[in-house]
Amino acid sequence: MTEKTKACSDSGCTAESCEGCQKKTTSFLEELNQYSNIKKVIGVVSGKGGVGKSLVTSMLAVLLSRKGYSVGIMDADITGPSIPKMFGITKKAVSNEMGLLPQRTHNNIAVMSINLLMEKEDTPVIWRGPILAGAVKQFWTDVVWGDLDYLFIDMPPGTGDVPLTVFQAIPLDGIVIVTSPQDLVSMIVRKAYNMAKQMNIPVLGIVENMSWLQCPDCGKKINIFGASKLDQVAKQMDLKILGRMPIDPAISELIDKGEFERFYNNAMDDAAGEMEKLLEE
Repeated sequence: MTEKTKACSDSGCTAESCEGCQKKTTSFLEELNQYSNIKKVIGVVSGKGGVGKSLVTSMLAVLLSRKGYSVGIMDADITGPSIPKMFGITKKAVSNEMGLLPQRTHNNIAVMSINLLMEKEDTPVIWRGPILAGAVKQFWTDVVWGDLDYLFIDMPPGTGDVPLTVFQAIPLDGIVIVTSPQDLVSMIVRKAYNMAKQMNIPVLGIVENMSWLQCPDCGKKINIFGASKLDQVAKQMDLKILGRMPIDPAISELIDKGEFERFYNNAMDDAAGEMEKLLEE
C-alpha cells in the first residue's frame, strides 16, 4: 500500500475520484423510485439529540408548502420517529404495483415514516445499524414520492450508520444544521459540519432552536440557556445563520394535538426564504 493510499484509507477519503484509493462515492448512490421526481433534497442534521431537528424539518416543509411548492418529508429517524404525530397522521402507508405510497398531511405534504408501517406507533424499533440503514434506503428507492420541489430528510442525531447512509446513498443538495444556545453548541455544530465536509455535502446554514423564551406578561426575552454563542461559532466556520427560534408553548400545544400545520412563527420565515435562495444559486 502506498503512502497516499494509506492516508486516504485512514482519513475515509470520499472524493469522487482519488488517485490513491480510486474510490468513487457515486457508486454508493441509490436509484430514486422510478415514479418519483425530486428537484431538491435537504437533510436536517445535528451532532446530538434533543435540539429540535424534527421541529425545524417540519417548519421548513410547511413554510415552503405555503409558498406553493410541492414538499415531502422523509422521517429517517427510524428508532425515534415523530413526524406523523406532529401532523396528526394516523393512517398507515399502503402500497401498489408502483411502490410504497406516502401519507399526506392536511395541506398535502407527503410523509414517510417507519411509524406509518408499524401496527402500533409505540412499538419500539429494535434493529441493528445495517437494518436501519436499509430501511432508509428503501424510503428513497421504494416510496412513490411523485413530483416534489423539495424533500426534507429528518435525520437521527450524530454521525452513525443512518446519517452516513443518507449522505452516501441519497444525492443531497445541502444540509441544515440544528443546534441550541448551550455550551455544547461548538461541538454539536462542528461534528455535523465536519461530517458534511468529509462527504462533500454543502452546508446551507445553521438554525438555533430554543434561543429564548418570551415572558407572556411583560414581553421580556429570557435566555434560559444563557447567552448564545452562535455568532462566534458561525463566524469561525464561515456558516450562514438561517434563523433563531424561541421556545413557544403554543407550538408545543399544536404538536400535541397533531395540528402542526397551523403554526405561525415568523422567526423561521426568513430561514425558509434564505434557504430557498441558496438552493437557487
